[in-house]
Amino acid sequence: MKSITSEMLDELEEKARTSPRLRSNLNIHISASDPVQRYFIAAERDSYFRPHRHPDKSEFALVIRGEFDVLMFDDNGSVTRRVTLGPDACNAGVEMPANTWHTWIPVSDRGVFFEVKQGPYDAASAAEFASWSPEDGAARAEEFVVRLRHAKPGDNVTD
Repeated sequence: MKSITSEMLDELEEKARTSPRLRSNLNIHISASDPVQRYFIAAERDSYFRPHRHPDKSEFALVIRGEFDVLMFDDNGSVTRRVTLGPDACNAGVEMPANTWHTWIPVSDRGVFFEVKQGPYDAASAAEFASWSPEDGAARAEEFVVRLRHAKPGDNVTD
């Protein structure tokens, strides 16, 4: 039996705080070859999750600390849906269909979510990044995050 303690999540949040990308993950699965990938992700408010999709794999996520917005997009970068997730929000989690463009926007200063995806994990094919979004660390990524924070369904974030 694996036990996930509050202390472990506190440590994960601290790792995120000091990480260059302002996030950190804790794998529960044993290896990348496992048929089910399970992990916790801690993120600081200014962390950038580049819009992406998972080819042929759905994703389930449950927010256990803090609050996050999940934005879904069409192929052209228009927001199709925005959902707020968190223990105190109307929605605690989301199941994302395969091939759905999406991003995570940390709303609270710190937060943790639990994610489950079909394995095995292959870094080369795990995620396809949206061509209309800036790369992680790019000069315009910070401006893009501000646009994402204010985007609502129908808005095109590439403008």
